[in-house]
Amino acid sequence: MANKKTQPTLPCIALPSLIHRIGGETCKRAKVIALDHHCELKRIRRSRNWQLTGTTANLTLLLSRIQTEQDETMDYLISKLQAGLLAQNDKPESKAAQLASLIQYHPDITLNELMEATHCTMAEARVARFHFQEFE
Repeated sequence: MANKKTQPTLPCIALPSLIHRIGGETCKRAKVIALDHHCELKRIRRSRNWQLTGTTANLTLLLSRIQTEQDETMDYLISKLQAGLLAQNDKPESKAAQLASLIQYHPDITLNELMEATHCTMAEARVARFHFQEFE
């Protein structure tokens, strides 16, 4: 029997009664935005509950994108996303690992976006970019 390569489990943020809280059109727009950031916003089976999955780095970028839109209908999603990311930060991943995963999934990410997403310094972002480019 061949060994299966297991993928690491992605963070999952529960969003109970999402459509009732933000509306159907806003939910459709949020799904598109989530896909743009390599996250998945989907309904849990046939229930009214939804979930958002993605890497911590992608969820962080998604949060910053939704916040910049300043759409009041997204307030529930923003608060749940912030709470979910805080829970993930309780299990800290090193800054270097966060930077590496961000650069790996988004090779065209700017240094400013890296600094905003991980709260690192310019020097740390540059070193991470340098190490990534060495291994290409």
